Amino acid sequence: MRTLKLIFIISLLLVTGGFMSLSDSSASENNGAEKISVSKDTQPNVSSVSFSNLGYMIASWYGPGFHGKLTANGEQYNQMAFTAAHKEMPFGTFLRITNQKNSKSVVVRINDRGPYIEGRDLDLSMGTALALGMISRGVIKIKVEEISLDNYILPVASLN
Repeated sequence: MRTLKLIFIISLLLVTGGFMSLSDSSASENNGAEKISVSKDTQPNVSSVSFSNLGYMIASWYGPGFHGKLTANGEQYNQMAFTAAHKEMPFGTFLRITNQKNSKSVVVRINDRGPYIEGRDLDLSMGTALALGMISRGVIKIKVEEISLDNYILPVASLN
C-alpha cells in the first residue's frame, strides 16, 4: 500500500510540475484542520523515471477463482487491481505493459507468483486484462518495460 501511495505522489508531482497548494479560501472553513501546502518555489526532487525494455512476453489473465485469496506476497488478491504474477521478478516491481494489437498500455505491480502454464510469462489481474482489451483472447503478446524511480525523495511540506 505504501508503494502505491508513493507512485500516486510521484504521478501527481509529474503531472503538476512538482508544486501545488492545498490551501485556498475555503480551507478556513475546515473545522480547525491543519492546512498543508507546498511552496510554488519548491522544485520537485525527482531525478528521473526510467523505463527498461524487458522485451516481449506472453501474458494470460486470472481473476474470479482467486479473488479474495492470499497472493504469494501475503496480500489479498483483488481481481480488479492492476497487478500481475511472475515466477521470479521481485514483489513490488512496477511494469508498463502494452498490448501489441491495440497499443493500450497500463502500469502493474508484481504481487504474486505464476503463471504455471508452459509458455506464459505473466499472469495479469482481470482489471488489467480489461484495461488492455484482452479478456476475450485470454492470452496475448505484450511489450514489457520495468519502471525505475531513481533518487526519489519526497518533498518537504510545511504545515500552516
